[in-house]
Amino acid sequence: MAARLPSWAWVTGLTVGATVAVVALAVQADHGPHPTAASVKPGSSASAGTHASAKPKPPAGPPALPADSGDGRRIVYSLGMRRLWLVDATGKQIRTFEVWPGTVSPAPGRYSIIKRTQSLTGSDGVPIEHIMYVAMVDGVNIAFSNALDGASPPPAQGKKLGGIRMRKQDGAALWAFGDQGTSVTVVK
Repeated sequence: MAARLPSWAWVTGLTVGATVAVVALAVQADHGPHPTAASVKPGSSASAGTHASAKPKPPAGPPALPADSGDGRRIVYSLGMRRLWLVDATGKQIRTFEVWPGTVSPAPGRYSIIKRTQSLTGSDGVPIEHIMYVAMVDGVNIAFSNALDGASPPPAQGKKLGGIRMRKQDGAALWAFGDQGTSVTVVK
């Protein structure tokens, strides 16, 4: 004959199971996108009333191409925004993306791609690809690249590193866009 569990054991088991499920869902939700609260200006009403025809502001797009960044087909690198723009011959921005600079940066000015290397190990020990050399500062090569695994580790403490890293898909786009001799403009 099978022994029956007392009702308190069933209730305890179900409670523990439900708690585990809620914790697992909370952890999973914490890794997803987080909504942001809409801001309401003082004196404005949240009611639908007569303001129902007002249209919400569209989300801000990527930052605009910096002014005075040159003319024609070029790569524009903003030190302050940590961003690259790929610009076609007509001056139209065709792609922009964030980058992660090393510990040594080029001065604002005009440069060009001096050399391209498909892949190697970076001076920080990370395997990289799509390396495009732009300048040398204090004996350190300044180059655009992406890590083979797509990661962007922080620069090693105390080392002079000139790698300007980007996401893997952005590295591939930059590689396809910039040949040796392509103009590079560095702005603040």
